[in-house]
Amino acid sequence: MNKPILGSLGRNIQKMRMAKGLSLSQLALDAGLAKSNLSRIEQGEGNPTIETIWRLAVQLDVPFGDLVASLESTLGENGVQVRLIDQGEDDPRVDVYWMSCAPHTIKQSEPHIAGTTETITLISGELLAGESNDLRQLEIGKAHTFAADVEHSYQTGDSWATLMMVITYSKPHDAKQDVLL
Repeated sequence: MNKPILGSLGRNIQKMRMAKGLSLSQLALDAGLAKSNLSRIEQGEGNPTIETIWRLAVQLDVPFGDLVASLESTLGENGVQVRLIDQGEDDPRVDVYWMSCAPHTIKQSEPHIAGTTETITLISGELLAGESNDLRQLEIGKAHTFAADVEHSYQTGDSWATLMMVITYSKPHDAKQDVLL
């Protein structure tokens, strides 16, 4: 990632960390990062992986898109490229991503925020995707929805795979509503 992108990502992470009242040390510990690494990320330094950004989003209890919303480029690593296309603001929250995976790529994803689902539509290529214990062979133009709050993965065959990923975050639980009902 280039310097302006890293700076924007770092500011987003720091702003959300502070809004949650978390110290740098606590967020780093919760996300399994060294405090110095998180500090560098917040300062727009370093080169965080997509998985690191996802772990931070989960620990901050925010959608991944909130951390990368102002980034105007594709994030990529290990044969996987991801770009935020659009973010919803309704309830439930829905974010849309374009994703491209190189041939013979296996992408393991850690669980996202509780209640999150992913719907994958294959645009081109070959792809196995879904919950890690229940991968499905996708057909071009067909959608597959699965729980994303558990480990899940994407596996390509002999060609590049391009897909649209729609992530739907569950509605936040409102304790006040329980009292009123």
